[in-house]
Amino acid sequence: MITLLSAPSNLGLRPPEPGSVPGAAKAPEALREAGLFARFAELGATDSGVVLAGRYVDDDATRPPGRVRNEQATIDHSQRLAARIGTALDRGEAPLVIGGDCAILLGAGLATARRGGVGLVHIDGHTDFRHPGNSDDCASVAGEALAAAVGTHWPAIADIDGLAPYFRAERTAHIGHRFDDEDREEVRHVLGMLTPAADVISRGAAHVGAESALVAGPAYWLQLDVDVLDPTVMPAVDSPDPGGIGAAELTALLRELAPRAVGASITVFDPDLDPDGRYARLLVDILTEGLSGLGTRVPSP
Repeated sequence: MITLLSAPSNLGLRPPEPGSVPGAAKAPEALREAGLFARFAELGATDSGVVLAGRYVDDDATRPPGRVRNEQATIDHSQRLAARIGTALDRGEAPLVIGGDCAILLGAGLATARRGGVGLVHIDGHTDFRHPGNSDDCASVAGEALAAAVGTHWPAIADIDGLAPYFRAERTAHIGHRFDDEDREEVRHVLGMLTPAADVISRGAAHVGAESALVAGPAYWLQLDVDVLDPTVMPAVDSPDPGGIGAAELTALLRELAPRAVGASITVFDPDLDPDGRYARLLVDILTEGLSGLGTRVPSP
């Protein structure tokens, strides 16, 4: 059974402008208003409530070196989100976590690592692999979440509760980056599989999904950043870049991957960039059609 869990956090994003706050934390309620929770309830899903994040602070002027933005608040939210995800997993449910920014991947990683670990399929328009070894600008976990999740970042976020890596790199498949992603060559040598958005279109979403599932193993977490969609389809994201996939490709990709996923997380939709709600409604259609089979073919422990 699917259970929906809201994680309205924007802690890992940079401010849109100095002193301002990103809009991604509004996504769970915007998607609820657009019918997401009602549509999944019709499929038998339950609602597991919300895990609130701490206050977002634009601390660029005061943050010391070696720390990410909103670091302690991010750690605290990750631990509490992990506990709630873990409760759902222990009940035999498939949690569908509605974020929020990509930093919520840390909470999913903590929850699954505490239970022996699973693979990861990471669908994102960017590799999210910025880390201290390849950048002097580490600050926003939303652009560094995959690096942290496989243990390649400062220990404060990559080794919470001594559980690094949350996902083994060789059992991690990434899908959806653009060809000009600056970290792609490093990631290709680290992760089990790396597939750009153009290949999803040329080779077929179901085919790419099946190959990625083989790398991630018989059970995995499914992380979706909606900026994998081309900005002509989904402009309401923090960092829209051309060259993404279409709604049909994403729906097919999710439909292929969802059954063997123990849970999934959805991130970086920004309602502030969707004033009339049209992109929220599109996303509801994609998620309902693509994730209705979430967790239905996960092998028993």
